[in-house]
Amino acid sequence: MRNTPPTYPTRSLMFLLCFISIFSVSAQEKWTLEVCVNYALENNISVQQSKNALLSNDQDIIAAKGNFLPSLGVGASQRLNLGNVEVFDGQFLDRTFHSSNIGFNVSQTVFNGFRNTNIYKQSLINKEANEEEFQRIKDNVVLNVVNTYLNVMLNKENLSIADIQYKFSIEQLERVKELVAAGTQPRANLFDAEATLASDQQRLTVAENNYNLALLALSQVLQVPFEGFAVEQITLDTPSELFLYNDVTSILTQALKNRSEIKVAEKNIEAAELGKEISRSGFYPNLSISYGLNTGANFSNLSTDNSFFQQINDNRGHSFALSLNIPIFSRFQNKTALAKAKIQVDNQNLALELAKVDLESNIQRAFTDAKAALKTYVSSQKSVAARQLSFDNAQQRFNIGALNSLDLEQNRTQLVNAQSTLVRSKYDFIFKTKVLDFYLGKPLNL
Repeated sequence: MRNTPPTYPTRSLMFLLCFISIFSVSAQEKWTLEVCVNYALENNISVQQSKNALLSNDQDIIAAKGNFLPSLGVGASQRLNLGNVEVFDGQFLDRTFHSSNIGFNVSQTVFNGFRNTNIYKQSLINKEANEEEFQRIKDNVVLNVVNTYLNVMLNKENLSIADIQYKFSIEQLERVKELVAAGTQPRANLFDAEATLASDQQRLTVAENNYNLALLALSQVLQVPFEGFAVEQITLDTPSELFLYNDVTSILTQALKNRSEIKVAEKNIEAAELGKEISRSGFYPNLSISYGLNTGANFSNLSTDNSFFQQINDNRGHSFALSLNIPIFSRFQNKTALAKAKIQVDNQNLALELAKVDLESNIQRAFTDAKAALKTYVSSQKSVAARQLSFDNAQQRFNIGALNSLDLEQNRTQLVNAQSTLVRSKYDFIFKTKVLDFYLGKPLNL
């Protein structure tokens, strides 16, 4: 007996199940930090706008090159006159007159005070400045993604702590029930254990909400749908003093040489200087040459003329022109343009100084924050170790009836707070060191 092929509905069902399976696997894929960074660099709106600015610069360069080329033009006109004309004294006739003209013109600038040369140089510098700005925007996007990703990891660890404490409270409640049943603990401790469990359940709910909000923030940074969005949990090295730079001077020196915001400010000064030269060109003579080829044909109902193409051939004419324009008085237009260009140069120099001051301030603050974050992290480690010993001792005393549930809960709360502080200080220190890497131009990997 032959195997019959599946019917059309069966095929459709199989295809639908296969599609759902593939979609489910795709939806469950977790985003790594590298994938997040690459996706942001490819799809971020600010990055795309900066790319378009570079494309616009390319067109400016093409236009600046075109200024060195001659301009070409072809013109044509057709005119029709209808009405009476005086042929002889006192004798008028109705005339229909057609006039056709065709012209070809070439014009070339010979000298205009180096205006075209400086415009071309300025277009190249503007593109270089926008390339540095493009790099600065990409760096900021990467730093923002890394920070938001670290915030997800922070809230994930806080969620783990809250989950561990919640499960511990469940076990503790069962333990207290056994001790109360055995008569070792008073019944009041059972109520305290139940209250502690309810409190830990609330903390777990808050931690879950904070984790989801951190994921939402990352999905919004990436501009992807939040539903089904998940990130890969990464294991970070334990922070140490090796992560921190010993001297802020080397960071400042390196940043002042290589940071994009400084290079942008320097390129803007160069462009402003060329803008001053472009304005100064208005004081120079302007010399240009031109050539024209013109011809035409005329027809009237009162005369017999040659054919159209015969007239076009017979009426050809050439013209050559050399034009020199020497500016004497431009109603203060050239003078004010040059004065404003000089002011622009001063402004761009001030912008460079401001960029250096801002960069130095940001680096000094980042370095100080990193040092403080390291101290906080080290002290938090010591605090967690001490609180853990205190809690272990308190739990042993509670189990033998030498400590009440209120004192035990205080010890546990202090331990949880110390653990949460340790997690926050850990991620805070890691991010602060990444900010220093950012100013040094190092890759922001984890």
